[in-house]
Amino acid sequence: QVQVVESGGGSVQAGGSLRLACAASGYRYLCICMGYFRRAPGKEREGVASIASCGGSTYYIDSVEGRFTISQNNAKDTVYLQMDNLTAEDTAMYYCAMGRGGCVLNQMQEETFGHWGQGTQVTVSS
Repeated sequence: QVQVVESGGGSVQAGGSLRLACAASGYRYLCICMGYFRRAPGKEREGVASIASCGGSTYYIDSVEGRFTISQNNAKDTVYLQMDNLTAEDTAMYYCAMGRGGCVLNQMQEETFGHWGQGTQVTVSS
């Protein structure tokens, strides 16, 4: 059974940093795409960042480019989202997701991610 388990999150003041981690297990895919989506209060869920286990290509939504960094461990089954210079606009529930195969180029489509974590809250106070 595929599992996607998140950790990290919490509360921080504007300008601060947080790190999220997400571990995937129970799958047998050769390559996977892992990423983070977020849903802010009153807004639709949006893709934030993704990374391909095969090749390591990354994608970032414009609003986090240069502030967030997604990376993976050597086993390619755990990803990390380092979030720096956080603003109140980053406040949201963050969801880790995993999809089979490579990441779609330059975008994150929810329907391509078949396995989801439980979500973790990130709150940034101004």
